[in-house]
Amino acid sequence: MTQSRTPQQIPVVVLAGFLGSGKTTLLNHLLHRSGGSRIGAIVNDFGSIEIDAMAVAGALGDSTVSLGNGCLCCAVDAGELDGYLERLARPSTGVDVIVIEASGLAEPEELVRMVLASEHPGIVYGGLVEVVDAAEFDETRARHPEIDRHLALADLVVVNKLDRTPDAARVLDLVRSLTDRAAVVPATYGRIDPEFLFDCRPDEERVGQLSFDDLHRQDGSGGPEGRGDHAGHLHTAYDSVSFASEVPLDPRRLMPFLDSRPEGLYRVKGYVDFGPHDPANRYAVHAVGRFLRFYPEPWGPAEERRTQLVLIGSGIETAALAKELRACENDAPHADERGMWGVLRYVRHPEDEADEAVEAVEEA
Repeated sequence: MTQSRTPQQIPVVVLAGFLGSGKTTLLNHLLHRSGGSRIGAIVNDFGSIEIDAMAVAGALGDSTVSLGNGCLCCAVDAGELDGYLERLARPSTGVDVIVIEASGLAEPEELVRMVLASEHPGIVYGGLVEVVDAAEFDETRARHPEIDRHLALADLVVVNKLDRTPDAARVLDLVRSLTDRAAVVPATYGRIDPEFLFDCRPDEERVGQLSFDDLHRQDGSGGPEGRGDHAGHLHTAYDSVSFASEVPLDPRRLMPFLDSRPEGLYRVKGYVDFGPHDPANRYAVHAVGRFLRFYPEPWGPAEERRTQLVLIGSGIETAALAKELRACENDAPHADERGMWGVLRYVRHPEDEADEAVEAVEEA
């Protein structure tokens, strides 16, 4: 028996992956290269400042539902999710596919279960896409062996950031060995053919290692009942710091903070206002593990100038980190002419790395 799709039904794809794997980058890539197909999205950030939702909203406009400050599998129940799906699946939106971008700490199995439990007649489960950070895969797997289970459940696995690992072929082979008939696609900067997203719908009753009956089961033997007890979820072992400031940050103070970030601080994302050091641009910051990049972006004409950061980690001292960030504020009207040198060491645009990235994928 297959889960067939009627012409009126819109596939709902779950986009999952551990912290910093590149889910938002991949989604933005698909949005700009969808070939005329219209994508709706439910974006789930972990932290009260919705950085990922802001990154996606510009491309989607009113086709975005943003859920912040928690993981989707705990923040809403199936009935509430139906409400969000109803909003996106209205004929007036013209949406062809809906993507649920889970937080990096959500449980894919729970999200799949919620979509399958939906009573909305206009949608159909479209499969699970799992994004893997090739550069951090060994470390992530050692810390969280649950990742193996997530890969076994996936319908499509995107092995991202292959340009950042010297043994891309080994990582690809390892990921393939952990999947159950899923397509494994190598990528850098989340650049995959949009057809992968639209064609990843499962064509059998089984989804990875679990049957549809397993996923629908609510008797406790197949997982938490309803929203249930989430004590075993990845997000319960993590803390987050949400930092916002109207005062510009001093790059000479921020860089020592970022360069010496504690081991448990796994993920940093957001936007930094460096004030007079670069009045034309805000700086998107992206840190995963030891990796750090800044991306300058022009301020909008009427855009409020402020810093917004989310830090995610395990065993981190949230109050101390917030205090250190606050100490980076500097409202001095004049800039040190060498103040941005530390930041500029980490500014590399995707275009600058394109040849290197293509070469890495071809080699893999």
